[in-house]
Parts: sequence; C-alpha cells; structure tokens
Amino acid sequence: MILVTGGAGFIGANFVLDWLAQSAEPVVNLDKLTYAGNLDNLAGLQGRPEHCFVRGDIGDRALVAELLQRHRPRAIIHFAAESHVDRSIDGPEDFVRTNVLGTFQLLEAARAYRDGLPEPEGRRFRFLHISTDEVYGSLLDDDPAFQETNRYLPNSPYSASKAASDHLVRAYYATYGLPVLTTNCSNNYGPYQFPEKLIPLCIERALAGEALPIYGDGRQVRDWLYVKDHCTALRSVLANGTVGEVYNIGGSSERTNLEVAEALCAILDELHPRAGGAPYRGQIRFVEDRPGHDRRYAVDAGKLTSATGWQPAESFETGLRKTVQWYLDHRAWVGRVADGSYRQAGA
Repeated sequence: MILVTGGAGFIGANFVLDWLAQSAEPVVNLDKLTYAGNLDNLAGLQGRPEHCFVRGDIGDRALVAELLQRHRPRAIIHFAAESHVDRSIDGPEDFVRTNVLGTFQLLEAARAYRDGLPEPEGRRFRFLHISTDEVYGSLLDDDPAFQETNRYLPNSPYSASKAASDHLVRAYYATYGLPVLTTNCSNNYGPYQFPEKLIPLCIERALAGEALPIYGDGRQVRDWLYVKDHCTALRSVLANGTVGEVYNIGGSSERTNLEVAEALCAILDELHPRAGGAPYRGQIRFVEDRPGHDRRYAVDAGKLTSATGWQPAESFETGLRKTVQWYLDHRAWVGRVADGSYRQAGA
C-alpha cells in the first residue's frame, strides 16, 4: 500500500493511473479537490478496489494520521501543491498555506507514523517529495543545466514556497531521520493537464480560433518532460533512490516558449487543419511579460540516470504529438473543465 497526496491533479493522477496499470499494490489517494483536482482524471479507476480515494487536506494532521494508521502504507508520495506561477503572483497566501504549512503537517504525521512502526517496516518506509526545478532560479543562455548542488534562488511566490517545503523535508531527514527522497522536475506536459498551463492553453485557444498568448518575446527556455516519463522516474527513485538524496528529473528537451507554440501549431495543422487551411501559427500573439519571469530552466538528470538507469522514453516531438492527440480525442473532458462541471463530482 502507498499513500499518494494530490492524486487527482495533473501529475498525481497520471502517477496513480500508471501505478495501477503496472502493479496490484493498492493506492490511498488523498486530494483536497481544489480547482486543479479533477475526479474525471481518475474515471478509469472507478470500481477498482485497489484505489481508495479520500477527499481531504494534507494540512489536516488528524486525518492524515488516521489514514496512516488504518492503511499502513509503506510510502507517502507527496504531489499535493499549488503550482501555477501566475496564481502565486495574484494570491501567494494559498501557496504558503498548502506548500509550506501543508507539507509541515504531512511531515509531522509521517514522522509520528514512522516512529511507531515495528522493524523492518520502519526501516523500509519512504517519504517521496515531488518538487520543481524552479527552486533553483533562472539560468543564463550559456549556463550549465541545474544540478542537485545548485543553490536555491527562487523568484516567484510559487517557487519560494516549494523551496521552503524542500528545506523542511531535508530538515526532517537530518533532524529526525525521516527516510525522505526529493525530486526536482522540469516542466511537465501531457494528458489531464489543467488548461491554464502553456501547452493545453494553446491547444484550446487554437481550436477556438482565439489568440495564443506568449509572454514577452517568447524566448524563455524550459526543459520539457512528458508526464509519463516523470512517473517512470519517480517509480525508479522510490525503488532505488538513496535516502536523504535529491534527484533532478528532466526531459533533455530545451525549447523556447515560442518554439513550443509553433511546434504545437504545426501538429494541429496536420491533425486538425483549420477551415480554409490557414496555419494556426497566425494566431500567436505576444503579450506583456509577467513579473519575475525566469529566463531559462534546464535540468541535468545525470545523477538519476547513474543511480537508477532511468532515461526519458519520449522526445519532445513524440510527447507533444501524443499530447495534442489526447486533447483532440478527449473533448468531453476539456468541456467539463471549461464549464466547471467537473467540480460537481467532488461536491
């Protein structure tokens, strides 16, 4: 048994779906179902006894403690977080509450649970904390990719809140011996991503005939990681990672935001051409840059590869094509997100 937090969100849901597609080991899935939590993401698991969904907050220590005692998981996989930079600029308090205080409460519950486990269960227990490359700040064009030894220089309320949670996780290992693992991933994309993020936003706006907004000059660089490759990496870290260590997870696919939008438009031109045949790239529009916009992220995943043998299975081109096709094939899912009806399932 494992306990997954935030398992109805984008990355968490993909992880739960992949886990149960490959393993009979049950999952307790704890999610608060904020706007980004969507039970439609887990519709394929309906009726599966291996999946136990619980609506709740990681900040509710009593609830987490009760779940731990009842289900006795061998690991906690901690995805739950507020994660959208623009939202953190407009409302940073939610990010501090969930990412910092919520992680603290979860760590406290995990520490008490681990301390009460008999051996060898206590020795085998793991707390896997999923974080972001944004904690490292921004790179210049000719800087080497982020390594695990880079110092933290967060530039947004989101990345600062994640950096704080990373420090708490490390402190609980150093102070209490909690057997933690931390991963810092690059920009994810793929099925079930909420359409506020660049790739699904551009897909939906392109199909609607609307402008595709690109911040500033569009030359901000990100390392793109297909979400299912991220899930594979996390399973590798859980199985083979060294307690107390940090592992960067990247897709080795640096692209500017403008290049991403243009590649996406080219795929749509092929898979879903516009009436009259005009290219979608004509809908790209540059908009005012957001405050504190990091110029470049790039991730060196060499440590993870050396430790576990993991490599991404998808190139950016193959992953992006699969993503565009998924959104074209799942218009009902998109429609329920767009009109808000997806939230009724968790009401």
